[in-house]
Amino acid sequence: MSIRLCRRARFSAGDTGSLTGRAGGHDYSCELAVAGEIDPDSGMVVNIRDIDAVMKSEIVALLDGKILDHDVPELQSTPAAPENLARFLWERCVGKIPPQGRLVRLTLWESNVHWATLSSSALGRNELLLTVTRMYDFSASHRLHSQSLSNEENAEIFGKCNWENGHGHNYEIEITLSGAPNIRTGEIAPMALLDQIVEEEVLRPFDHKHLNYDVPEFSGLNPTSENVTKVIWEKLANRLANAPLGPAKLYRVLVRETPRNVFEYYGEEP
Repeated sequence: MSIRLCRRARFSAGDTGSLTGRAGGHDYSCELAVAGEIDPDSGMVVNIRDIDAVMKSEIVALLDGKILDHDVPELQSTPAAPENLARFLWERCVGKIPPQGRLVRLTLWESNVHWATLSSSALGRNELLLTVTRMYDFSASHRLHSQSLSNEENAEIFGKCNWENGHGHNYEIEITLSGAPNIRTGEIAPMALLDQIVEEEVLRPFDHKHLNYDVPEFSGLNPTSENVTKVIWEKLANRLANAPLGPAKLYRVLVRETPRNVFEYYGEEP
């Protein structure tokens, strides 16, 4: 039985913007996920100290306090977008993991609303899946009420969520794209364009609205968070399919209704 150990490290670094024109700095957070079998003697997959040593030497010591496109030779000709940084750090760390474990995922947060993930688990050990995620939020109210059920059945199934005037949530959504980075920008897709599309297709129509009455997609469709997640996918998939994103594809939509209620959708199964 394989178990994953996840360990994080933090570093701060800047970029002159010599390749992209976007200068600035970030407080990064990087997480390594290492998978392996539990050692019967130690009860561990790998010793956390060994993972910390890898992260300290291959990530923190190399990048903390540095100007990436000036101080790190490997990044002087490569845009330091999170997608490129994630792959660069993967290549530095993957061969340093103790032999009883294997690196299966690396996530690099540029901020708490923007991160890239490189993973071997989704496509197999010999292939890597690169994704980038942006997080957004909106506030909306809804009433859980199905036209296919009687009033009594709705009250029984949905309880307080069936109250006639509805109730509200501060929703968080994560939009994840997959693909290969653009050579010039280092990004899977232009984040400004993704922001614009999400603003037009989701945030503007949904924010501070009553989903049952103000959003046409929920006319006759019970606005459960399951349905909210799928509707967001459908709206974005249709729009992104006709946007100049290159090879980027919509990979996942996540809706966080509350800290305890989280919903994910990856599209229809092939």
